[in-house]
Amino acid sequence: MPTPEPTHINHRAEHLTLLAIVVAVFVWSGIAPKDRLTWWMEVAPVLIAVPLLWATYRRFPLTPLLYRLIFLHALVVMVGGHYTYAEVPIGDWVRDWLSLTRNNYDRFGHLMQGFVPAMIAREILARRSPLDGSRWLPFLVICVVMFISVSYEFIEWWAALILGGSAESFLALQGDVWDTQWDMFLALCGGIAALLLLSRWHDRQMAALRR
Repeated sequence: MPTPEPTHINHRAEHLTLLAIVVAVFVWSGIAPKDRLTWWMEVAPVLIAVPLLWATYRRFPLTPLLYRLIFLHALVVMVGGHYTYAEVPIGDWVRDWLSLTRNNYDRFGHLMQGFVPAMIAREILARRSPLDGSRWLPFLVICVVMFISVSYEFIEWWAALILGGSAESFLALQGDVWDTQWDMFLALCGGIAALLLLSRWHDRQMAALRR
């Protein structure tokens, strides 16, 4: 008989540890960031997500997999906010190592912007709608991913219109006229990759939560 997946209660200590790390990195991220306005805009999703997850922790606990993915995404966002996405040191290192023409940390950020929201959407739709097990579930998950990606590009557009040159760090274009298209394409790739790689594991954890 297979060993059941660990329950939500078993993972409470892990969740508190992840929260403590997020808080610590958030504090570090906010100390002398490259651009304060860009920092606020970049870390806004974390400021929204953490209180929301805290408020719903008992009423609608998520799978351990999802909490871990959200944690990783939060780290990516906060590091990008501190340095600005175009100047994150690890992105510079990869650029120099591979002889690339730009810092691609923002590309990785948009890949994560598809990868993690895909699993969030999948869990909510599977647990709160009749779509669990439906062939429509993957398609609708990707629709949600693309809606989020397009909405974020609208925010970047509005920031550029309102702030002008002050929004350059937030946009992280780095001279690429196709940056918007790349951002949406990578979010799409991230969403598809998440579904292909994690769906079975995710299903087992959701089944454990129901038990």
